[in-house]
Amino acid sequence: MKLLDSLALLLLALGICRTAPLHAATADRYTPQQLQADIDALQAGIAATHPQPSHSVDPMQLQLALNGLRRRIRGDLDRDGAWREFATLNPLLADAHLFVGYSSWRDETARYLQAGGTLFPFEVVVDTGGTVRIAADLGGSPSALAGKRIKSINGLPATAVAKELLAHVHGDSPRFRAALLSKRWWFFYWKVYGAKAAFDLVVEEPSATRLSRAASTAQPAILAGEEIFDRQFSIEFLPDNAAVMTVGTFAWPDQQEFFDFTRRAFEQMKATGTRTLLIDVRENGGGDDLMWLQGLLPYFADKPYRWASRYTKKVVKPDDSKGERLGDVLSGTVDSWEQPQPDNPLRFRGRIYVLIGAATYSSAVLFANTMQDFGFAVIAGEGASVRSTQSGGVQKIELPNTGLALWSPRFVLMRPSGRNEPEWLTPDLPIEDDPLKSQAMVDAVLEAEAARQRAKQKTR
Repeated sequence: MKLLDSLALLLLALGICRTAPLHAATADRYTPQQLQADIDALQAGIAATHPQPSHSVDPMQLQLALNGLRRRIRGDLDRDGAWREFATLNPLLADAHLFVGYSSWRDETARYLQAGGTLFPFEVVVDTGGTVRIAADLGGSPSALAGKRIKSINGLPATAVAKELLAHVHGDSPRFRAALLSKRWWFFYWKVYGAKAAFDLVVEEPSATRLSRAASTAQPAILAGEEIFDRQFSIEFLPDNAAVMTVGTFAWPDQQEFFDFTRRAFEQMKATGTRTLLIDVRENGGGDDLMWLQGLLPYFADKPYRWASRYTKKVVKPDDSKGERLGDVLSGTVDSWEQPQPDNPLRFRGRIYVLIGAATYSSAVLFANTMQDFGFAVIAGEGASVRSTQSGGVQKIELPNTGLALWSPRFVLMRPSGRNEPEWLTPDLPIEDDPLKSQAMVDAVLEAEAARQRAKQKTR
C-alpha cells in the first residue's frame, strides 16, 4: 500500500489532468513490463482521485479484476490491443465518469477518417440483450432499412458482436451502456474488431435478407451534430398551448448563446400562452451546472433550491488556507441555496415535465434531481439507468506508456433532498424510451397531461 500511495502522490504532483506519456503513444507495440506499469498507474490514479470507489464498484471485486488483468498480459500489445484488455474493467467500474478509454475518442476518429479510414455503415440501436436494429445510415441520413434487426455481421451473430462490444463499454448500468454503445457502435466495433472495408450482413425484414455494404467514410451522427446549436437546442410549439424545449447538452461552449435562446423561448411561451412545457434532456450527457442554474431555473423556480445536499471529495490540489491536504477525503453539506425570482417578467406558471432517457447523465441528472425534489416538474421517461447520486469533477490521467487515459471523478454528490432512495434516477411518470420512436414519449406525456386536466375538470 505504501508503494501504491507513493505512486498516486507522484501522479498528482505531475498534474493529473496533464500527465504526459513517458513513451510515445504512437509506438507500435508495448512490452508486458510497460503494460504492467500502466496497470499500476491506473490503480494509483483511482486511489489518488476517487473519494469513494465503493460508490459504484466493490473494491474487492475491482482488485480481483486488476489481478486477473495482470495475469492475462503476457506478450506485447499495440495500443488498441491494450485498450481491449484494460476496457474490460469498464462495466465493472459501473460509472460513466470512471473508465479506461482513449485520450479523446473524437480526435481519434477524426484522425482516422482523415487518413482514409472507414467505419460501420449504419447508425444502430442496441438493447441490453444484444439486439441490434438499424436507425439510419452512418451520419444520420435516412435508411430504407431503419428499424430492421441485424441478425449477423461478417458471419458472426449480431447479438454476440453486441455483447462483446458491451463488455468494453463504461456506464452506470447495462441500460446506460447499451444506450452509449448505440451512439458509438461504429467506434467500439472498429476498436474491437478492427477496420473493415466491407460488411456482409443478414438483416431481418421480416425474413432474413443478405446484403453487402461497403464501409462508410461519413462523419458519425453524434459528431456531426455536436457543434451545431440548432441540433442541440430547439423550441417547438404544439397545439393545446404546449411546447417542447430540447436541451441536448449542458456543455455548450458559448453559454451566453444558450441563455439568449432560453430567454427568447420563454418570451415566445408568454406571447403564445403556453401552459404545458416539456423539457427534453433524454440525450443530454451533462456539462456545466451553470447552464441550467442560470438559463432555466430562474424562469419557474418558486422556492429556494440547491443542486445537491451533501458532497464527498478527494483533495487533488492542496489548499493551506482551507486546511485541505493532498489526498484528504472530505465530506460536508451543500449550503449554497439559490433564490427564486418571483418578479421575473417571463416567469412560467404552467405545468412542466422533464423528459429523461437512458442517456441522461451527469449535470442533466442533477437538473432532473432538482426539478423533482423541489416539485418544479414531473419527471417522465425511462429510469433505472443512472444513479441519482452522481460523481463528478472528472480528472483525465494519461497512462504513462500506452497513452490511454483513466477518467476518474474527484467528488460524489447526493441529491438535493438528502435521501438515499431511490438509488436510481426514477421518473414520476414511467414511459419507455425507444430511440427509433422519439416522438412517442412526447405524445404519451401530452396524453397524460390531457387526461389529468380532464380529471381536474370533473372534480370541479
